[in-house]
Amino acid sequence: MAQTSLPADYADRVYSGALGKSLGVYLGRPFEGWSYERIMAQLGEIDYYVHEKVGVPLLVTDDDIAGTFTFLRALPDYGNDVGITPAQIGQTWLNYIVENRAILWWGGLGNSTEHTAFLRLKRGIEAPRSGAMELNGQIVAEQIGAQIFIDGWAMVAPGRPELAAELARRAGTVSHDGEAVYAAQALAAMEAQAFVESDIDLLLDTGLSVIPADCIIATMVRDIRGWHASEPDWRKARELLAAKYGYDVYGGNCHVIPNHGLIVLALLYGAGEWDRSMMIVNTCGWDTDCNSGNLGCLLGIRNGLSGFDSDRDWRGPVADRIYLPTADGGRSITDIATEAVHIANVGRALVGEPPSRPKDGARFHFELPGSVQGFHVERGSADLENVEGHSSDGDRSLAIRPSSGSAAVEVSTPTFIPPEAANMPGYQLLASPTLYSGQRVRAVLSADAGNEHDTVCRLTIRHYDGNDELVAIDGPAMTLRPGAVGEVTWSVPDTAGQPIQSVGLVLEGGASTPGAIYLDQVSWQGAPDVTLTRPADGGTMWRRAWVDGLDQFSPRWPEAYRLIQNDGRGLLLHGTGEWRDYQVTATFTPHMAEAFGLAARVQGLRRYYALVVRNTGRVELIKSLDGERVLAESSLDWELGRSYTLTVQVHGSRVQASVDGQSLFDVEDAQRPLDGGGIALICDEGRVGCDYVRAQPAAQR
Repeated sequence: MAQTSLPADYADRVYSGALGKSLGVYLGRPFEGWSYERIMAQLGEIDYYVHEKVGVPLLVTDDDIAGTFTFLRALPDYGNDVGITPAQIGQTWLNYIVENRAILWWGGLGNSTEHTAFLRLKRGIEAPRSGAMELNGQIVAEQIGAQIFIDGWAMVAPGRPELAAELARRAGTVSHDGEAVYAAQALAAMEAQAFVESDIDLLLDTGLSVIPADCIIATMVRDIRGWHASEPDWRKARELLAAKYGYDVYGGNCHVIPNHGLIVLALLYGAGEWDRSMMIVNTCGWDTDCNSGNLGCLLGIRNGLSGFDSDRDWRGPVADRIYLPTADGGRSITDIATEAVHIANVGRALVGEPPSRPKDGARFHFELPGSVQGFHVERGSADLENVEGHSSDGDRSLAIRPSSGSAAVEVSTPTFIPPEAANMPGYQLLASPTLYSGQRVRAVLSADAGNEHDTVCRLTIRHYDGNDELVAIDGPAMTLRPGAVGEVTWSVPDTAGQPIQSVGLVLEGGASTPGAIYLDQVSWQGAPDVTLTRPADGGTMWRRAWVDGLDQFSPRWPEAYRLIQNDGRGLLLHGTGEWRDYQVTATFTPHMAEAFGLAARVQGLRRYYALVVRNTGRVELIKSLDGERVLAESSLDWELGRSYTLTVQVHGSRVQASVDGQSLFDVEDAQRPLDGGGIALICDEGRVGCDYVRAQPAAQR
């Protein structure tokens, strides 16, 4: 019988699945596309991370991670309706994917399956036709992409394999067809069932139950099970798989059939154990990051968090960190625990349960066992450990134990692109900061009762300066006596518009006998109070803080922001989804444009409010949400080469707008109002200049 309520350990198992997905991708990414023979010759069996041997970073942007966690946002964006359609998921692609920059491999029409589907969607061909075999051909339609993005759809349907398979089908048909969709359905069903079933044979039976018995995926699974029953050596089974279902049999750049086969083979021969299964699936080669990520998610769900326990430290080097580069740049710098809560809340909504808000919605809450949410030692020496207790309104906290001799220890977590990720290889890292000047940070801490000294605890941030160097600013401090509990708050000071890269704590105490400080939670709230423009020193990180959704956005021009759009609408986006009530002002100089404008509560490329000035002599207040709707309009004659100051204010469901200080619109949006989001500069077909942007708390009117 299908599960109609959530398992008691649902949140932990979602976190474990998300961890397995991410760790698997990081493990397999450095040698993606290598053959078994090359792996054995150059690396040997893959029993741990090998990024240093290959000379690449461990933490990278990757389509498997970004697509998995982003495309699932279609569900909350469309009211967590279990009847969500392929067309709506396709709209989610167009909202979050920045063309030629975000998530996908941009390999071209007919070469990259996902790029092909994106171009179909962009040209008005709705899903599922956008991914149909009759339109794109069988080889393109049956590559691996539908499978690599399905894990989220399974994690929101625990114990409901039929639902997981159906959601995976709808999502998969946005870009794929045929065997690619069957593979996605089978794996999604297995992952959903793994919440309530651990027997591997029964999980495989579940996967087979949701796809045609005569499809190639089903036939291959039966073959692999037969080989496993008679052949104890996984290497020989791999040879059999390669001979019958290998890359020379199934064409294209990365066909789903061989790679799905490796997932099944590693699951069986690894007997569901993390270390051995990961070794097999990665040593076998082919699309290692995809296969390792999918199998990692399945094992994470099946085994739970204890499944990562090993003599190898799988979780420590990653520290929960992932990157999700999309048009919603404020969600790009994130962590696995945060994303797991988002996923679990979708699952809760699908069964009618209210969302979970650990520690009243704290950004960093450490409630998931072992989670450190990106926190690491920035200065000094200390051990960090997620522990039970020491929380005023939760179950867990982050223990910070300075090493002997450490007079001061700084721990921090990223809020924007770290220096080591500034020149990310492969997929581009698009991001906006998550923390801004004017917002109020709050941290709750306690001191271990056994500490021999008082500890001074101080909030701190690091921000980029005009030369792209990091500058530390220390905030207020409090003194914690042994056994005491306290909190410290801080209104983040002006950083001259430069992006804040991290937030953290500085601990100072008796170094001879160090004690422990427990970080219960960290959060911030409020509207930003920041002026954004080009610094005098010529650095680039201020510009990297904007998500570039334009045809051209070059640093060479005299204006801070020269927007150039060759066709259609281009947006330059900034800010986060947490911004609610605020005012944004910018001065534009149109040089040649069909229209220009300023947007607020921006939730991607196709979800926002905007004040748009058109060259037809009209000015409009629009709402973009599944199409564009004019909320109010008026006449406005404007001239090329003249500057215009546009202001948009959002407060609750009220949207106000003005041009050059003259109030034009004051509208109450009662129909599906957008409740939060960042800002964007808009250019329609032409060139527009802008020198500064001011975001600040909403004025009282």
